[in-house]
Amino acid sequence: MTEEEPAPAASASLLWERETEVAAVERAIATLRADRSSSGSLLLVRGEAGLGKTALLTEARRIAEEHGCTVWSARGGETLRSVPFNVVRQLLQPALISLMPEEAREYLGDWYDIAGPALGITDPGERQADPQGVCDGLVAAVRRLARRDWPLVLVIDDAHWADQETLRWLAAFAERLDDLSVLVLVARRPGEVSGESARHLDAVAAAGAPVATLSALTPAATEGLTRATLGAHADAPFCREVWAVTGGNPYETVELLAKVQDSELEPVEAQAAELRALNRSARGGGLVARLEGLGIEATRFAWAAAILGTGISVDLVAKLATMGRDEAVRCAELLRTARILTEPDPAAVPADDGDLEFVHPLIATAVYNSIPDALRTAMHGIAAQVVAESGLGAAMASRHLLQVHPDDDEELVEQLREAAREHLAVGAPDAARRCLERALLEPPRPEVHAQVLYELGCATLLTAPATTVHHLQSALGMPGLDGPERVDAVFRLSQALLHNDQLEEAVRTVEAEAARLEPGPAQMRLQAVQYMWEGIHAGEASSPGRSERLAELAATCTGRDNSERALLMLRGFDAMTHGENAEVVVELCDRALVNGRLAPGLGWTDPEWGIEILMMLASSYTYTDRLDRAESLFTEGLRTYESAGWSGGHLSLAHAFLGFAYRRRGRLREAEATLRESLRIAERVGRGLPLYWSATCNLVDTLLARGHVDEAWEVAEQYGFMPPYPSTIVLPDPRSVRGRLLLAVGRTQDAINELEAAEKAATVRGHHNPVMVPWGLDLARALAVDDPTRAAQLATDARRRAERFGTDTAIGEALRCAAALETGQRAVRLLSQAVTYLEASPCQYEHAAARVEYGIAARSVAEINRGLSLARSCGADGLVAQAREVLDTGRGLR
Repeated sequence: MTEEEPAPAASASLLWERETEVAAVERAIATLRADRSSSGSLLLVRGEAGLGKTALLTEARRIAEEHGCTVWSARGGETLRSVPFNVVRQLLQPALISLMPEEAREYLGDWYDIAGPALGITDPGERQADPQGVCDGLVAAVRRLARRDWPLVLVIDDAHWADQETLRWLAAFAERLDDLSVLVLVARRPGEVSGESARHLDAVAAAGAPVATLSALTPAATEGLTRATLGAHADAPFCREVWAVTGGNPYETVELLAKVQDSELEPVEAQAAELRALNRSARGGGLVARLEGLGIEATRFAWAAAILGTGISVDLVAKLATMGRDEAVRCAELLRTARILTEPDPAAVPADDGDLEFVHPLIATAVYNSIPDALRTAMHGIAAQVVAESGLGAAMASRHLLQVHPDDDEELVEQLREAAREHLAVGAPDAARRCLERALLEPPRPEVHAQVLYELGCATLLTAPATTVHHLQSALGMPGLDGPERVDAVFRLSQALLHNDQLEEAVRTVEAEAARLEPGPAQMRLQAVQYMWEGIHAGEASSPGRSERLAELAATCTGRDNSERALLMLRGFDAMTHGENAEVVVELCDRALVNGRLAPGLGWTDPEWGIEILMMLASSYTYTDRLDRAESLFTEGLRTYESAGWSGGHLSLAHAFLGFAYRRRGRLREAEATLRESLRIAERVGRGLPLYWSATCNLVDTLLARGHVDEAWEVAEQYGFMPPYPSTIVLPDPRSVRGRLLLAVGRTQDAINELEAAEKAATVRGHHNPVMVPWGLDLARALAVDDPTRAAQLATDARRRAERFGTDTAIGEALRCAAALETGQRAVRLLSQAVTYLEASPCQYEHAAARVEYGIAARSVAEINRGLSLARSCGADGLVAQAREVLDTGRGLR
């Protein structure tokens, strides 16, 4: 940097001593352009206000466009953090609005109806959108558009002020840059955020290159910038005072030097004392005084612009400031001349996003904070009306309503409720929560107060179950919730209690409400819910005689409505877990269907019943050897959630149970892939939940069946598959699976202890299905040497229970267990019978295992080869190795 450098523009002036950062941007852009198949990258720039983050991003955009890149830009706003998807809309809307609707639908495919409402390019559907699904849809949208617009650079400024929904998307997108050639540039201040937003920003930082942290200018750089701006005659003492006054802050330095030029102050030591007064006029109170000096009308215009924060058009500001258009145009020009407002960069914002923006966020903050408190509140109220009348919707107006003081305003409560519904429809439950919590402060009229609490409980159900419990309990304690709506509120309260690990309280809640209702569909629904929660409880039954009462109630059901159908499903599941005859179980489940399909209102995304009852139905089919029906149901659930964009816990469970069905059928490779996907989704939902256990337990079970013992152990260790177990039932039984895992790694005594614990837990619950809870089969094998008498008794009991249950799989597995305790021809005969049963079973892995064991016991090459062929088709590598070893040895075979 020399004194001979030409005077730079303001943005270039802010790039002094930023050569390292600019070079990093240039390298990243060169890498992006070099290879369309290269991995993407992310650069994060961190710095305090005024250190030149925006200037650096502006330069990056210039370089990128100069090299033929497509650049999409967006910026967070301090007063706009409550507007969901605000920043990601800025980023993507210009690219999507340029397309015809059919083109946008073609590019986004199945994600159009999921991500489109959040982006404001299509109306939301009737269902409440799943936040994780919307996030995934936004990721998919950028990925698809990026392939069209390569090389693509995404620029996000002031990310610390981005809305939480955008930051969630950005964190998810940053994690998936490995296989997408996109450059992401993000600038933020340190601090400024907390909670979920901070966590998302930390994830963004972790996904990128080392963070570039901007520092203040050195005295030498300030001297160079001063002389480049004011002329080479600026003397050294004057330049040193510029640095001392601004602390080397680039933005303050540029603004101060502009004031020096405007005042025609000579840049010499004798005038240096004037610099501090000039600097005060550029920011804080000095800026406010300078603004007031422009006149009352210009001040009102600036205040209105600060209230709006975004989309600052002259017409909109004129309405808010209650002034004529000509006067508004005059004020806008005054504020541009005073370097308070400026025209937005057309390359950085959509064309219809407004005519003006503040020169710098520091100025916007100072102007906003200068508005007297009472007036600022009143202006937000007027702004809400102006925004709504402009056709921007209740959701956009809600950010202003959140700032209005409570005043017993019925209309405001209704506006906030409408905004909450709009937020929920696009997948922004946190924004809906804020609106409804604010509505409660108004407060609502007594006759609608319970309704608002109920809506708030529905909005927080999946994100804050403990809070939901409080809201719904309060709503149910007030007048205003009656009929089906009250029953639905009780059901949702019980769901929240379940998610909050208060299962017994959930049971008591629905039981008490059912007791106060007259016999009919509403009472029957709550009775069914009570039996459902009791049915998935892993501890002692919540009420004595539950199964008997359920059987009596279900005996009166013909399946004429969904309450009766639900009771039939629950009775079928209960009978299956207790090991009653499988034909009875199947008959009950079939009666719950309509022409072999789920009834309307009992679908996978219907809110009246929830996912649990359908999982119980399909699981009943799984363990009764009706795997075609189970797999069809689980596949339907998976496809339904994918098409609806539900990619959180529901999708994880759908993958887990489809993997469970694949495992039972013997499609082990497909099972493993599906279960790993389930676990991936479960990881982002949160550890410790029942869905997390379902994914982990099924994956360990599948890996053991494949013979991948070391991998199974690694999964168990990595994901905490060990006691304590969850309070809800997990299929397959986790204690039995862990016991089998311990046997496989040679920890026999630990395995015996675990399997005996499984025995006690199953006995307490009356779970005597030897396929669903197979502790007895493995415990018999574990005790065969040290306690053959008990082992034989266990095998006998297992066979008796299997014959009572009556499926080919249950009987075949019991015969395999009995054979493992025998030798010679007795073992051969038992295995021959096992093969006969399992050949008729749809469970191909168990059939393959019986074939191999029978072939080895009978020393039959033909039988071993048949088992080997089956094992290969299943992906049972352990069985393949076992069969190959015997065949390769060949001793005694015929």
